[in-house]
Amino acid sequence: MKRYLILTLRTPRFDPDVIAAHHAYLDALKAQGALEAYGPFNDKSGGAYVIRADSPEHARDMAFADPLHGSGSSQASVREWDVRQVAEPRAA
Repeated sequence: MKRYLILTLRTPRFDPDVIAAHHAYLDALKAQGALEAYGPFNDKSGGAYVIRADSPEHARDMAFADPLHGSGSSQASVREWDVRQVAEPRAA
């Protein structure tokens, strides 16, 4: 499985009532083992999350099933991401 970065940027039609459904959707992705990381942007313009998926099409399907995208509150974009993790520094 590959990793995909999902960016969700708020639109002028943003509806704060959709946030609970969005969180429930992320919880479902987590329960499936697909969600690796998530969080909002501090400027309140949207957020991002990292998922694992079999293909770009599968990742798009998951991103576009997010209630934020489906309601028009946010526009989702999907990028395949070759994540490089930095090792923790060793204690001296």
